[in-house]
Amino acid sequence: MIPPDPPNLRVPPVLHSLRYRGVAVSEPGPGVPQFMVMGYLDGIPFVRYDSERGRMEPLTPWMKDGPEPGYWDRETRIAEGHQHLAIGNLEMLRGWYNQSRGLHTLQWVSGCDLLSDGSVRGFRRDGYDGRDFLSFDPGSKSFVAADSAAQVTTRRWNGDNNYIDYRMDDVEYTCREWLLKFVKYRKEELERKEPPDVHVSGKEEYGILTLFCHVYGFYPRTIAVSWMKGDEIRDQETQWGGIVPNSDGTFHTWARIEARPEEREQYRCRVEHPGMPEPGIFAWEPKSSVNLTLVVTLSLIAVIAVIAIGFGLWKLQSGRRQHSGYSPPAGTDVGTNGSTAAGITA
Repeated sequence: MIPPDPPNLRVPPVLHSLRYRGVAVSEPGPGVPQFMVMGYLDGIPFVRYDSERGRMEPLTPWMKDGPEPGYWDRETRIAEGHQHLAIGNLEMLRGWYNQSRGLHTLQWVSGCDLLSDGSVRGFRRDGYDGRDFLSFDPGSKSFVAADSAAQVTTRRWNGDNNYIDYRMDDVEYTCREWLLKFVKYRKEELERKEPPDVHVSGKEEYGILTLFCHVYGFYPRTIAVSWMKGDEIRDQETQWGGIVPNSDGTFHTWARIEARPEEREQYRCRVEHPGMPEPGIFAWEPKSSVNLTLVVTLSLIAVIAVIAIGFGLWKLQSGRRQHSGYSPPAGTDVGTNGSTAAGITA
């Protein structure tokens, strides 16, 4: 488990965020690299390095074409250095925790947020086997241990002023510089607006109607989805899904509400998004079932019409044969009820 981002403690709104999340494992296997790190801009993965491929690679078109020449070679060398350091730290931590060989993991997350007031908030957190190990607090310019095993490291690092200055520079200046560069690379992407595709559906079960409002393919991430009964927004009765990124950089989400089946027509889903000229109101419109009786009736009418046309054509052909002096050849079976003979010879 990679440590989560730090809690949001009454700070100005975040304009952009940059994250690097990494993991190293002591016993890699098929499909599980020994080391991997991924970069995220505003929650979207945009770069990746793993020990199996051995190279930092772009994950978005704008990142592929954005950086200057030499960027990917340099980032690959940096990632390789982090890989060797992480593998060594795994072995060291196993000894500190007095553990036998087996599967162990080292995780970390570092990055920064650009806030609306122009300031930058940076951080770094490290974990071992899914638990917090230590973190760096820029406010106090110190490392904080999460358990007794981490105190050895924090004492050593807190006593190294050069290392503290390096970390401060990394979380406040270097991270900010690269965050602004990445935002610039993605400028056209950030300025685009993709309106959402909204689909409303319903499911009735045990006398309760559950209405769903699924919203797909929108960008940017900001969106408001609400269920309304009449003109009243019913947020207290609504359940929401998270705003989840798609592989193409857009997002999707959903909202649902329970209603009485007889009140279905009173409910509407309201969606507000920067890509829409005005908020949209969407209702569930169940597909009406086809009336079987009507289908059968129309089918019978069609069959009768075909028979009538066929009979008319047969009578017309018979009349032509009569006027041309046609008579059946000898030995022709004209039937036992006389109808065929009457039609030909009368």
